[in-house]
Amino acid sequence: MTHYPPKLPLRFFRWYCHPKLQDYIEGDLLEVYERRLKESGKRRADLRFIIDVMLLFRPGIIKPIEGSQNLNTYGMYKSYFKIGWRNLVKNKGYSLINIGGLALGMAVAILIGLWVYDELSYNKNFEHYDRIARVMQNQTFDGEVVTWQRQAMQLAPALRNNFGSSFKHIVLSSSTRNPILAFGEKVLTKSGNYMEPGAPEMLALTMLKGSRDGLKDPHTILLSASASKSIFGESDPVGEVLMMDNKMEVKVTGVYKDLPHNSSFKDLHFIAPWDLMVKNENLEERVGWGNSWFQAFVQVADNVDMDLVSSAIKDVKKLNVSDEEGKRFNPELFLHPMAKWHLHSEFKNGVNVGGRITFVWLFGIIGIFVLLLACINFMNLSTARSEKRAKEVGIRKVVGSARTQLISQFFSESFLVSAVAFVLSILLVQLALPWFNEVADKQITVLWTSPLFWSAGIGFAFFTGLVAGSYPAFYLSGFRPINVLKGIFRVGRFASTPRKVLVVVQFTVSITLIIGTLVVFQQIQHAKNRPIGYDRNGLVFIPMKTGEMRDHFEALRNDLLASGVIVEAALSESTIINTGVTNSGFEWRGKDPTMQDEIVTGGVSHEFGKTVGWKIKEGRDFSRDFATDSQGFILNETAVKYMGLENPIGETVRAFGGTYTIIGVVEDIVTQSLYQPVRQTIFYIDAFNRTAFINIKIDPHVSAGKAVAEIESVFKKHHPAIPFEYQFADEEFAAKFSNEERIGTLAGFFAILAIFISCLGLFGLAAFTAEQRTKEIGIRKVLGASVAHLWQMQSKDFVVLIFISCVIAIPIAFSFMNKWLLQYEYRTTISWSIFVAAGSGALLITLITVSFQAIKAAMMNPVKSLRSE
Repeated sequence: MTHYPPKLPLRFFRWYCHPKLQDYIEGDLLEVYERRLKESGKRRADLRFIIDVMLLFRPGIIKPIEGSQNLNTYGMYKSYFKIGWRNLVKNKGYSLINIGGLALGMAVAILIGLWVYDELSYNKNFEHYDRIARVMQNQTFDGEVVTWQRQAMQLAPALRNNFGSSFKHIVLSSSTRNPILAFGEKVLTKSGNYMEPGAPEMLALTMLKGSRDGLKDPHTILLSASASKSIFGESDPVGEVLMMDNKMEVKVTGVYKDLPHNSSFKDLHFIAPWDLMVKNENLEERVGWGNSWFQAFVQVADNVDMDLVSSAIKDVKKLNVSDEEGKRFNPELFLHPMAKWHLHSEFKNGVNVGGRITFVWLFGIIGIFVLLLACINFMNLSTARSEKRAKEVGIRKVVGSARTQLISQFFSESFLVSAVAFVLSILLVQLALPWFNEVADKQITVLWTSPLFWSAGIGFAFFTGLVAGSYPAFYLSGFRPINVLKGIFRVGRFASTPRKVLVVVQFTVSITLIIGTLVVFQQIQHAKNRPIGYDRNGLVFIPMKTGEMRDHFEALRNDLLASGVIVEAALSESTIINTGVTNSGFEWRGKDPTMQDEIVTGGVSHEFGKTVGWKIKEGRDFSRDFATDSQGFILNETAVKYMGLENPIGETVRAFGGTYTIIGVVEDIVTQSLYQPVRQTIFYIDAFNRTAFINIKIDPHVSAGKAVAEIESVFKKHHPAIPFEYQFADEEFAAKFSNEERIGTLAGFFAILAIFISCLGLFGLAAFTAEQRTKEIGIRKVLGASVAHLWQMQSKDFVVLIFISCVIAIPIAFSFMNKWLLQYEYRTTISWSIFVAAGSGALLITLITVSFQAIKAAMMNPVKSLRSE
């Protein structure tokens, strides 16, 4: 198979290259490309080819333009680029600062741009992206409207019967707890969903084998390509029979292409028929309209307005529940479009208030500001060196150059720097992407083959050159030639004012980013230090894959206790860290008849309290010594307040079709978000086979590695055909902070780069200032000035600028971060120490940056600087 270099760069090369050189250079390029193709592969060869093409775009290789007028224009611009290139080579230090700063700023902007693109393109891989929606519902509890995704399974037939013409597909879905998939000796677990037959067509799955209608038989299954490879290797799986959860045989009827990482269904590694789950769990007899356990997806018909359909289905649930429940909770359905699932997922009091779109705007603004800092460096250094370029400007004006031509010259130099920086920034982005993807939890790649990416990139580089070169071009071109050539040109006492303003802008942005980062991590630490009401040290969760694990739990528990590596083991409906099941319809003495109750509930076994280490405040824990505990409740402190119980022990509560007695009260346990108030929670002994996790408390005197190995050995003895999977409570607890920590890490990374870019410019300015004042410093040394005095003299102006930046940045940062903290009900207060730390850090970095040049100038022998006098 013949491979060719990227078409767009090759066309660009042929467009600009001199005809007399084109054949020779192109031949060499293609020859080198072929060699790299064999040595490094197509991807690296393409990258190196693009870099070579960009580096060849320079005076001497660019072709002339036909026509005398155009030829003169071409010669003029060629001259501009030659002069610009010579200035870069001549002033290597300033060139390095300019190009390096711009490259860093552009790399940050490109990284953020790729991240924003990935966020905005979320779910857009689906063909029917703009017609798919999730059915959601609002219900009212104590005057507050709560929004959730779950629906009753009866909703789908109700929608088909009453609004069938409005929908192309209506699909019920239920996620699974990574069920066991077994084929011969191969046993593993994969995440997937039970879905109705229309799901593959609605999602427009790309079928690699089989067809989309493979779910019509209830004993079938569709696998993703990666799941198929894990189970069957490279062989064709269609027609093979898998065993699910050691009890259900399903035949593979198709393999679909894995869904992309930036998709809500990225973990959909298999689809099993909805009817298989309904039959296996006997759902038709167990659940009704009051059990909102499942998700409902729809594809709206092509000729139907989604908003109108959303309004039409509003009262479907209300019409199918009792009048009392309808009046009490006022359930209202609506459609939430797929376009809003990822970026607009948060609801408050029934209203969509945004979501991740906030971070898209935030990082977009950060990217713009970091790039602006790099542009400011270019502006500052270009204008600071104005006296060096003054005679050149004067001579050009004397020989007839118009100001517009001089502006063109300086813009040409700016575009040259921007082009070199752009090439370098692409390399920096490629190097940074692995780390960036890991931190951001993304799978972003540089879009090498996308014309849109290169068009945006070239436009981006042009815009950066335009912004960075605008002020120097107009400033330098305005010099009066008569003053310059007479040697009486001086920049004036206020000439440095714009540069000082720009330095203040740089450090204001940088300090604001630093303060923001520190506040984010302070909020995370504040939540981590919150009392959680249980002991997560040594606590392990094992998901139960089958009902068999529940039935044989007592034997497993006894063997684990006999092993001596655990303190206790218990069952629970969900983990103590993520308890999300809620119920309503509780009745107790003194309850307000109009109260719309909603209480978090958790089914557990008797030893759960001892296993998790909760703290009894009143009454007692569950115990096997009391047979009546099967009808007992344990409440947390918030539930006692919520129910208005002064003496809760012994009070009775009607729930789940029976009467329960409150036997204990535990200290509040944080079972959901650590940033929100503790919710009212009731624990009970599970009699409904709802428990899904084994909780194990490891003996603190036994190492975790030894304990886990022994636990696995005992587990395999009882369940040899079930994969041993476990998770430490510490890991699940840490996952609660992943989003905030990810934002904080990225913001911190960008803040460090912003400071670094700002210091690059400051270093250059300090060097130039020291160079300008060389004779003054020499005279002061001769007159007895000490090194410390000279250092202070050169540093104080920069220190004043940083102080002004702090004065501006602190109120701006406080305003923004205080507003950000308001989204958390459990939040920290912004400490004054954060502002002191940020300001002191910026000042220290500034002094270190400036001191090198200041001390170097102060230590210079005055004889050298005064010799010319």
